[in-house]
Amino acid sequence: MAFDMGRAFHAAWRLAPRLPEGLVRGVVDVAFRAAARSGGGGVRQLRANYSRIRPDATPTELDRLARQGMREYGRYYAEAFLLPKFSTPEQLADRVRAIHTDASERDLREGSVVLALGHTGNWDIAGAWVSAFHATVLTVAERLEPESLFREFLAFRESLGMEVLALEKGQNVFRQLVRGAVGKRRAVSLLADRDLTLRGVEVDLLGDRALFAAGPAAVALAARVPLYFVGIRSDRITGSDGRKRWGIELEFVGPLEVSEDLGGSARIASLTQAWVDELSAHIRRHPTSWHMLQKVFVADLDPDRLSRRDAMAAGAVDGPRVGGEDDRADGEDGQVGDDDGRVVDAGGQASGGGRVGEGSGGRASDDLEATG
Repeated sequence: MAFDMGRAFHAAWRLAPRLPEGLVRGVVDVAFRAAARSGGGGVRQLRANYSRIRPDATPTELDRLARQGMREYGRYYAEAFLLPKFSTPEQLADRVRAIHTDASERDLREGSVVLALGHTGNWDIAGAWVSAFHATVLTVAERLEPESLFREFLAFRESLGMEVLALEKGQNVFRQLVRGAVGKRRAVSLLADRDLTLRGVEVDLLGDRALFAAGPAAVALAARVPLYFVGIRSDRITGSDGRKRWGIELEFVGPLEVSEDLGGSARIASLTQAWVDELSAHIRRHPTSWHMLQKVFVADLDPDRLSRRDAMAAGAVDGPRVGGEDDRADGEDGQVGDDDGRVVDAGGQASGGGRVGEGSGGRASDDLEATG
């Protein structure tokens, strides 16, 4: 009988909350330590990505970073399975430390915003907390194989209070996100630090060229709502009872703005670069919080794919319209992100254990296979 990953995740979500938290974390930590030692393709790519953050690091130092990065990635999975155990607003408050700007708390309270995220920290906890204390998170999930796994992750995110758009072939998700931001108070939360389409924006990440999804900038501009970058990292959080627990720190940066003299794709590219600059700063401070096990830098990407992208760009018209009368309701069909079914996102990679909102079309097992 073929292994059904959907059933496995279903069992983990039912069983893990009934077990001691330390036991679940310990078992997952052992598994991801072993994956790090095995040196699989995903681990090697994680190490290569860390070499961009620390170009002067020795091989031994990079090995150490990769091992720690894998442990933090494992923490993400352990916490995803445990999250039903601490998902009430009061419990989430004991797991989250939020660092706001003067405007971010007000904007979250008074209207819609777009939140651009990278694969840092635990975006499941972040999405649950934002939905509980600010505005309902609106994100995207691409259909994955097997279908049972996709359904498990979809139900999981929705149980945490998130509104998830299931991406169907030919569906205009961009328009739905814009309409959601305009018609309701929503935190449109998009993981966008990887592009798996041919429409990504080329940006400067950590001093090297990379391809990112255009979704956060395009949706924010079309809906005319503020764009914030949110950096997430794991940390020990002191709760209301004085106890320290593993949780996350959220740092809001913004609202990010660019010159109104720019138009069309140039404005989208400029606003994308603005939040990527903040992501670069975040992962320089907290390198192992970034668990990116896939290729994101242009130098690492398939040359044939890049050639197709260049040919496509040469014959393309301007990107999604920005600033037109009907943009708020009818933004053009631009790239909204690449969803791997992982968590709060719509623009990163569709290869993970069912995270939400990054389109890609990859297999649901890719991320797990990448670990070993």
